[in-house]
Amino acid sequence: MSVDMETCPASAPFFGFMGVTSALVFANIGAAYGTAKSGVGISSMGVMNPGLVMRNIIPVVMAGVLGIYGLIVAVIIQGSIVQPQNGFSQYSLYTGFAHLAAGLCCGLSGLAAGMAIGIVGDAGVRAVGQQEKLFVGMILILIFAEALGLYGLIVALILSQNNFVCEGNGN
Repeated sequence: MSVDMETCPASAPFFGFMGVTSALVFANIGAAYGTAKSGVGISSMGVMNPGLVMRNIIPVVMAGVLGIYGLIVAVIIQGSIVQPQNGFSQYSLYTGFAHLAAGLCCGLSGLAAGMAIGIVGDAGVRAVGQQEKLFVGMILILIFAEALGLYGLIVALILSQNNFVCEGNGN
């Protein structure tokens, strides 16, 4: 078996596409959970103090941003996946694994951040509904929770730039 067939098999793009899927799906699950959990807290708080609903919408916005992180990484990875030419793969296993790692990094970080934002957002907006002085503290906690997703995005962008070019395959 040649080195090109070992490093550039026809199955290599599967890992890249799994990276695309992982980034988008996991980040969106985190965004959906954060939005839903925070939304329940906002609805509950809004019954007692409807004037604070718009001010306390921040956790929902922050959770939605996590989905955008996943979309960004998915589009970047998808744009790097090269289709086969003349029956030979132009996409290496190394690149596929790097793209899978990037997708998982962004997606799972977004999932964790979404869970944190949802839990903090739910409890935080209820607390702010009773005591408005807690607003700044809630925002600071939400910022640190959002940072987890941002860290995943940054590392995913770095990982997505790793590639190995399959030269000599059918050229």
